[in-house]
Amino acid sequence: MVKQKKRFNILDHELVPKHEVLPPEEATKVLKELGVKPEQLPWIRATDPVARAVGAKPGDIIRIRRKSPTSGETIAYRYVVGY
Repeated sequence: MVKQKKRFNILDHELVPKHEVLPPEEATKVLKELGVKPEQLPWIRATDPVARAVGAKPGDIIRIRRKSPTSGETIAYRYVVGY
């Protein structure tokens, strides 16, 4: 008898903040507001389990919303790289 691996959605875990891939228009707007080029953002690999779960491809920008006890919510951005 072959055992099947149990699969779960990593995004449902309480310690994983909300990740979303930005549409190109919004990504351009965010980069302009921050005054940076995409490669100047912190990187996340396309092979990262969360990046794979949200369907991120190299060149995408991901918005991460974290709950914070002091500021309510913080937003961070990551640039998806291919290696």
